[in-house]
Amino acid sequence: MARKKKTKRFRAVTAVKELARERVGSPPAGQVVVEKKKKPEKYKLTLGKLLED
Repeated sequence: MARKKKTKRFRAVTAVKELARERVGSPPAGQVVVEKKKKPEKYKLTLGKLLED
C-alpha cells in the first residue's frame, strides 16, 4: 500500500516570496564579482614556468 504524502506546513516566507515572484518577477541571476585589488601579472610567463604548471 502506498504511503500518504506528508502535508507541508504553511510558512509565511514562502507564501510572500511566491506572491512577489508573480507580481514583480523572479530576481536576476547572480553574477561573478571580479576582485578589484588583485593586480594583473606584470610580465608574461616564461616557457620554464609554463611547463612547471
